[in-house]
Amino acid sequence: MSELLHRPRRLRASAALRALTRETRVHPAQLILPLFLLDGSGTREPIRALPGVHRLSLDLAMDVIDEAMSIGIRGFALFPRVEAAQKTNDGSAALREDALACRALRHLSEQFPEAVLIADVALDPYSSYGHDGIVKDGRVLNDETVEVLASLAVLLAQAGATIVAPSDMMDGRVGAIRSALEAAELHDTVIMSYAAKYASAYYGPFREALGSAPVAAEGIPADKGTYQMDPANGDEAEREAALDVEQGADVLLVKPGLPYLDIVHRLATNFDVPVAAYHVSGEYAMLRMAAEQGFVEYESALAESLTCLARAGARMILTYAAIDAARQFRKEAGDV
Repeated sequence: MSELLHRPRRLRASAALRALTRETRVHPAQLILPLFLLDGSGTREPIRALPGVHRLSLDLAMDVIDEAMSIGIRGFALFPRVEAAQKTNDGSAALREDALACRALRHLSEQFPEAVLIADVALDPYSSYGHDGIVKDGRVLNDETVEVLASLAVLLAQAGATIVAPSDMMDGRVGAIRSALEAAELHDTVIMSYAAKYASAYYGPFREALGSAPVAAEGIPADKGTYQMDPANGDEAEREAALDVEQGADVLLVKPGLPYLDIVHRLATNFDVPVAAYHVSGEYAMLRMAAEQGFVEYESALAESLTCLARAGARMILTYAAIDAARQFRKEAGDV
């Protein structure tokens, strides 16, 4: 056999060597845990489509946050479950100072001053149609919706949100939100824009958790294709990201995560702001359900999934498995 000068397998010969030469590492501080909130106290509701995930009243959510922070997680994305009776076409319940999201932010910001609290800025939890905007004459209205979103972002920031995260995909909403925050002297509020949010089939479990699935209304189909992006488009994601950065976004988010690794990489390569990725409900549910059937090993597949997102360029990762992953990454690093 001829002499081989280059043998890449040398650096794979042991677990210790592989760990020493690993290119990409995920730290618990990069993970963001989404939390579904309910009114009331002592309430924990399992979510059928999301094994291991629950809707929680604020007191129980605090226990989860305390546990997560003890293992290095600092980011928490809050999603309130709104009762059907409070939902309207204009989403007016979102602008109430006593709304669950505002009450939760005020309390959590006091109890966990070191936590990064991320508030969703969208109308779909509050919409009687499950859409991210106001519906009229067979259309989801853009500019009228943006006005509401800007007011909502200010309200959430005043309540204690570290980051406001417009997830609606309305045109111009980042600029309107930044202007509104500046006018309210909320200069330090971070905008994490859902810059490339695709009209994906992977959101089903999330919509079940919030009861926010879109319905056909006034001539609009029961999907979000008129404002969320076509999965076939990549160049469009860069255009959306460029507009959001120009309008004042501090972080760009790609949703979903794994099916769009190319988009994560493109944005991370071409923009000088942090890129986040959302390991969405459908991705998490498939992983958990496959593991329950014995088709994959949960911890290994989870670590691989999140590492791939980081390798593509995501500095921040939203995942329902944040606590599981943080424990595993700490164990691998010897920090237990």
